[in-house]
Amino acid sequence: MAELGKKYCVYCLAEVSPLRFRCTECQDIELCPECFSAGAEIGHHRRYHGYQLVDGGRFTLWGPEAEGGWTSREEQLLLDAIEQFGFGNWEDMAAHVGASRTPQEVMEHYVSMYVHGNLGKACIPDTIPNRVTDHTCPSGGPLSPSLTTPLPPLDISVAEQQQLGYMPLRDDYEIEYDQDAETLISGLSVNYDDDDVEIELKRAHVDMYVRKLKERQRRKNIARDYNLVPAFLGKDKKEKEKALKRKIPKEEKELRLKLRPLYQFMSCKEFDDLFENMHKEKMLRAKIRELQRYRRNGITKMEESAEYEAARHKRERRKENRGLAGSKRGKEDGKDGEFAAIEHLPGFELLSDREKVLCSSLNLSPARYVTVKTIIIKDHLQKRQGIPAKSRLPGYLDKVLKKRILAFLTESGWISRDAA
Repeated sequence: MAELGKKYCVYCLAEVSPLRFRCTECQDIELCPECFSAGAEIGHHRRYHGYQLVDGGRFTLWGPEAEGGWTSREEQLLLDAIEQFGFGNWEDMAAHVGASRTPQEVMEHYVSMYVHGNLGKACIPDTIPNRVTDHTCPSGGPLSPSLTTPLPPLDISVAEQQQLGYMPLRDDYEIEYDQDAETLISGLSVNYDDDDVEIELKRAHVDMYVRKLKERQRRKNIARDYNLVPAFLGKDKKEKEKALKRKIPKEEKELRLKLRPLYQFMSCKEFDDLFENMHKEKMLRAKIRELQRYRRNGITKMEESAEYEAARHKRERRKENRGLAGSKRGKEDGKDGEFAAIEHLPGFELLSDREKVLCSSLNLSPARYVTVKTIIIKDHLQKRQGIPAKSRLPGYLDKVLKKRILAFLTESGWISRDAA
C-alpha cells in the first residue's frame, strides 16, 4: 500500500515524491528536477510546455544542513509574513510561519539567508542612493547631541548656584549668551503654500539659530575646561595644585596674560603643555650655553666640569674678596677719585675693581685693555687645545705693558703660568 502513494519520473523512473514538475499540456507527465532541468522530452511532451511545481512540503530550499530543516512551505510562509507584517515584527512572523518556529529562529534565518547570504549580496547594493542621513550623530547636524546634551553639573553649593543663576539639572543659566537667539525660530511654521524663497528664508533662520547654539555651547565648554566658574567663586583648586608642582616665574605669568586670546582655540591641557614645553626649551638652551662655555674653556668631558666649576667659584670668591679689600683701602686712604681719568671712557663698566686699578696705573683705556685681554686668553686656549696660534697684539702694546697684563691675568687665574 505504501508503494501506491509514491510518484515516479516518467523519463528516468526515479522517485519524485518530495518535488516534481507536472506538465500542464500533457496528461500524466511528471518529471524529476534533474530531467526537467536537462529538458527531457517523451511522447508528445516538449520542453517548452508549461509546467506546474508540485511540492509535498518537505523540500528544503537551502539544504538541511544550512537551513536547520526549513522546508519550502515554511520559506513561502516566511516571505509572505515579511511582506505582511514588515521587518522587525518577529513575533507575528513566527506565528504566521507556524508554532514550530520561535521569533529568534525566524530572525536568525531571515537575516542569515536573505540579508547576509548570497541572495542578499546579489540583490542589495553596497551603496544605496537617496539614503536617509542620520542627523543625530555626534559629528554634526542640527540635532547633534553635542548641542543638546548638557554637560555634567557643576559641583557648587546652592548659594553659589543662586549667585550665578545656574540651573544644574539643565546646565543652563538664567542669562545665557545671546539671550534672544530663540526669537529667530519662535515664530517659524511650515505651510503647504510656501514658495521656494520662503522655505529658503526659514532654513536660513534655522541655520543662524544653530550657529548661535554652537557658539553658546562652545563658551560653556571653554568655561568648564579652564575652570572659570571656580576661579570666579575664588576656589580654583586646580591652579593651586599646579603652583605646587612648579613655581611660575613672573615673566611666564606676564606671557600667560598676553596669550589669553589663545584660550578659545586650545584646550586647557594643550595650553599648559605649551608653557611646559617652553620651560623645557628654556632649560635646554641654558644647558647648551653651559656646555658651549665648557668647550670654549677646553673641557671635553663631564667629569672635568665639576673641577672646573669648583675652581671658577674659588676664583670668583677670591676676586670678590680682593675687590672688597681694595675698595676698603681706597676709602681709608681717601683715593675715591683715583679712577677719575678712566671712569668716563667706554668699557669702564666692564672692568672689575682690580682691573680698574691696573688700567689706571698703566694709563690704559678700558676698551684697549679688554681687546688685549681677549686676544691673550684666546691664544692661550688655542695653545691648550693644540691649535697653533699667532699672537697679533695691537701696536700700542709695548713689552712693559704686555708683561704687566700677563702677570695680572696669571695672578687672577685667567691663564696658566706656563703660558705667561
